[in-house]
Amino acid sequence: MLAASRLHSICRERDNVIISVRRCLSSLKFLIVFAALTYALYQLFGMIGAWITPVDHYRIPEGHAVKAFQPSDKARTGEMMGDRLRFFYWYGE
Repeated sequence: MLAASRLHSICRERDNVIISVRRCLSSLKFLIVFAALTYALYQLFGMIGAWITPVDHYRIPEGHAVKAFQPSDKARTGEMMGDRLRFFYWYGE
């Protein structure tokens, strides 16, 4: 009988909604720290990306490097897009 009354009192306590200010502040503090660290990590990745990426993507290569794409007027002189695509698949370039 004692166990049944104890169970009944636990269920009644659970039905009452109690908002704890301390718990809300703790959750808010966690969210603020999480957002700040996420923003800091985002900025860090941006700085690393800017450091890795060259300044001028389209500059003329130096040394033994070769520019992979050379714009040309071959499309105007009769080369069809299908021929270029076939060449791409044939040579894998």
